Amino acid sequence: MSGTRIGVYPGTFDPITNGHMDIIRRSMHVVDRLVVGVAVNAGKGPLFSLEERMSMVEQDVGANDAGLAERVEILPLDNLLMDFVVQSGGTLIVRGLRAVSDFEYEFQMAGMNARLNPDVQTVFLTASEGNHFIASRLVKEIAILGGDVSSFVSANVCDCLADKVKERA
Repeated sequence: MSGTRIGVYPGTFDPITNGHMDIIRRSMHVVDRLVVGVAVNAGKGPLFSLEERMSMVEQDVGANDAGLAERVEILPLDNLLMDFVVQSGGTLIVRGLRAVSDFEYEFQMAGMNARLNPDVQTVFLTASEGNHFIASRLVKEIAILGGDVSSFVSANVCDCLADKVKERA
């Protein structure tokens, strides 16, 4: 469909958090369609497999009552982001910023990506006030140590985390 603005929101989503979902919902004001690229990222040593992470993203997007499922596609991302964006038909990369510390890294990545493909723009969405402190890394750590993560992730992800922690014990 000509004129459709397609954005790509890449990430590890290990696991998907309320902060990620906030960025997905808010990106709908900027794009007509969003491709969520769930990165393989074996180097980061994810807690969940790619399939588990994709399933959690699909369930959280599908459970949203804002009609996201019709406008969001979830795909595995296992190549160069710029190649993935082009293959997905995208012209925009959506990135979330939680803190000033995120900005330096994201700014550098945006510059590199612009050099690789100047036709693809990067848009930064700042985290909403209630989500700026949520990081998947911290959510995993809290869950592994027996803490309550229910205010940071969906009930589905809470259950997945509890199951994963039991598996590891």
